Amino acid sequence: MKKVLYCYLIPVFIFFAFSGCKGKAVAEKSPVDYVNPYMGNISHLLVPTYPTVHLPNSMLRVYPERNDYTSDLISGLPVAVTSHRGSSAFNLSPISGTPENMPAVKRYTYDNEKVTPYRYSVDLDEDNIHVDFAPSHQSGVYAITFDKETVNQLVINTRNGKLEQTPNGISGFQLIDGGPTTIYVYVETEQPAEKIEKLAGLNGRNDAYVLTFNAKQINLRYGISFIDAQQAEKNLKREINTYKVEDIAQAGRKIWNEALGKIEVTGACDNAKTVFYTSLYRVYERMICISEDGRYYSATDGQVHNDDGNPFYTDDWIWDTYRAAHPLRVLIEAERETNMIQSYIRMAQQSPDGWMPTFPEITGDSHRMNSNHAVAVIWDAYCKGLRGFDLEAAYNACKGALTEKSFLPWTKVPNTSIDVFYHDKGYFPALKPGEKEYIQEANSWEKRQPVAVTLGTAYDHWCLSQIAKELGKTDDYKLFLAKSYNYRNLYNSETGFFHPKSIDGKFIEPFDYIFSGGPGAREYYDENNAWTYRWDVPHNPADLVKLMGSAENFVKNMDQTYRQPLGKSKFEFYAQLPDQTGNVGQFSMANEPSFHIPYLYNYAGEPWMTQKRIRTLLKEWYRNDLMGVPGDEDGGGMSAFVVFSSMGFYPVTPGSPTYNIGSPVFDRIKVRLSNGNTFEVEAQNNSEDNKYIQSATLNGVEWNKPWFSQEELSKGGKLVLVMGNKANKAWGASPENVPPSAESIE
Repeated sequence: MKKVLYCYLIPVFIFFAFSGCKGKAVAEKSPVDYVNPYMGNISHLLVPTYPTVHLPNSMLRVYPERNDYTSDLISGLPVAVTSHRGSSAFNLSPISGTPENMPAVKRYTYDNEKVTPYRYSVDLDEDNIHVDFAPSHQSGVYAITFDKETVNQLVINTRNGKLEQTPNGISGFQLIDGGPTTIYVYVETEQPAEKIEKLAGLNGRNDAYVLTFNAKQINLRYGISFIDAQQAEKNLKREINTYKVEDIAQAGRKIWNEALGKIEVTGACDNAKTVFYTSLYRVYERMICISEDGRYYSATDGQVHNDDGNPFYTDDWIWDTYRAAHPLRVLIEAERETNMIQSYIRMAQQSPDGWMPTFPEITGDSHRMNSNHAVAVIWDAYCKGLRGFDLEAAYNACKGALTEKSFLPWTKVPNTSIDVFYHDKGYFPALKPGEKEYIQEANSWEKRQPVAVTLGTAYDHWCLSQIAKELGKTDDYKLFLAKSYNYRNLYNSETGFFHPKSIDGKFIEPFDYIFSGGPGAREYYDENNAWTYRWDVPHNPADLVKLMGSAENFVKNMDQTYRQPLGKSKFEFYAQLPDQTGNVGQFSMANEPSFHIPYLYNYAGEPWMTQKRIRTLLKEWYRNDLMGVPGDEDGGGMSAFVVFSSMGFYPVTPGSPTYNIGSPVFDRIKVRLSNGNTFEVEAQNNSEDNKYIQSATLNGVEWNKPWFSQEELSKGGKLVLVMGNKANKAWGASPENVPPSAESIE
């Protein structure tokens, strides 16, 4: 087998028996067999990936309850995770024998843990208990096997809720994050309990029942609901009519292969495929469908609604996912993506202010981070051909969020005085060094983030302008297109950086583009320093080239981003900028605002550098091992970057029906599009060394552009790239062949 990207890697730990890349796999594998949920379970600095067991975009998700992967203790058995990276609602604790002090949640040592997307098993080794689990969409099944056939017990726990006995088991509820959003559970066991009694000694917020069995094995199944306990029972009985974990696991395996099989990759080793399919699996963790028999609970207004045949989705951190996760679904899950956008619109219509959500979760719009990027999700889908949602209604909700709601990060309030200033002067003002915050609505930790807000809002305004143009709202189109150039107001032509300005119109001085801004640089930027936000104009790279004076200067500045030292020791740098990990110089592979940066060489006549950077970054930072993800994987955002980049193209500008060409990891990629067509990328002579495009054809026609359009992709066909180990610096380099940018206002 040819040497290709990742092929030299040997996993630190993995439950699959890979033979490395020195020979062919022993047996044929299906896509889900390549998924390694343990990849990235040890974080570089902040939050690790979790080995989530679930079906694609499904309401029921579980993972082991432990502090992190290195812990040798788990806290009971999970029932349902209600939000990405959240803890489980409810809990199960099998108990061998009849201890005097029965815990509500028991902590176990464990061994022989195995996780696939559709199944979880583990030995609770010191207690001699074996656990097997499989999920359906809104229900799950456990088989719990004890060492001895004697009196064994099962504790079912809820925190901040109540449980009650039913004829076949237990049902009840738990308030999520203090309420009012509530999750309900209905549990029944195959073996009849000898005794069911309430666990004494718990405080009023917690509740638990102890079920006693005279059996070696306890099989249980359960359903969950966000509507009521009766619906939880209905969900269970609609989906699961057996207590056999194997049956449910095999059904889940089939569902996963159907989803992951929408993209077929060939020609690389098992490790490369594992990185790819694990990343694709993670894109399917969110958003989740919470429609239950045609109804759904909306935390936006606290009511249960009919979904009118259009499933309702929530749990999305749009700041993280608009860049690549949503665009990936546009290609292979168009119906789901349409339903998600419909869900956004419903949330806006159900809210008292009518604003489009930013971080829609089970508990409502938490409005984290900055900007209002749902407008990008909506316009990206529409410009790439998705229909089935009300564009006018979406426009009104997005316009409201961008004109009436404050741009202050991590808060949801009407415009403040500095928002009025922004709409008048075209930038979000920064505080001078030592100046006390006078806007009471500002978050004391997250600060104003004025450069990040100005740049992100400029992009949002561009997306809004494009919707206005499509709807024939000419005045709005011109207004918001002009606002999409507001990033210019913070560009410091002397330094070539976006630089914060105070309310008097002067740049903040003195200034350090690496360290100014306090923790996470939030006084001026957000989670990343000025070196990252230097490139945060995804809708208009051509104008950024112009601002920097020439394509040559642009490339020089790009190169320096990867070469600029941290400036301090690692422990000092990361003490201030813990999100900016995965560093190559000042470039951070670990945070979402960086994902498009390696592709920007395409806009300056040096596509070969994009090819070099992408292959290098994938090789350095995404690996089939426990530390194989460089930063927080925020529900598919980072993973979608890996999927796209491994296929050889990437949506630099969500909202532009175009894709930048990079350098594919695989020899052949087949994407089964939602419209029934197939788009292929064939990389001839591809290998780890042969990462440079020598020539290309698209559907048999010579192709010298480092990009292609949605129209060319959606009708199917083949992009053929001839690869080599030396850069062809002429391919795709002509100024007339650069990818499109925003229209000019001059």
